[in-house]
Amino acid sequence: QVQLVESGGGLVQPGGSLRLSCAASRNIFRIYVMGWYRQAPGTQRELVAHITNDGTTTYADSVKGRFTISGDNAKNTVYLQMNSLNSEDTAVYYCNLKEFMAYGQSTYWGQGTQVTISS
Repeated sequence: QVQLVESGGGLVQPGGSLRLSCAASRNIFRIYVMGWYRQAPGTQRELVAHITNDGTTTYADSVKGRFTISGDNAKNTVYLQMNSLNSEDTAVYYCNLKEFMAYGQSTYWGQGTQVTISS
């Protein structure tokens, strides 16, 4: 098992920035995908960005050029730098970890952190 602890959410004005962090409670297995999803009221949870163990990143079209995901393997932590925020970015952001082992895959979710963009 692994716990994902998120931090960095909050209220920010349009055009502002936030940095989310997600720390895993133990060392992550060698092959993984770790990233962020978000869910706004009345919508489905959607992928924001993720990063793989070899550093490959993927972004939703809506955040390309504004958000940057990065990882610190030594700290078992992934970061999401969010710039040029707008009201459509308002959502609960969830950290997600997928570990791939010889015998299968395990998926973990954080508890979620609220991000609100408002003037």
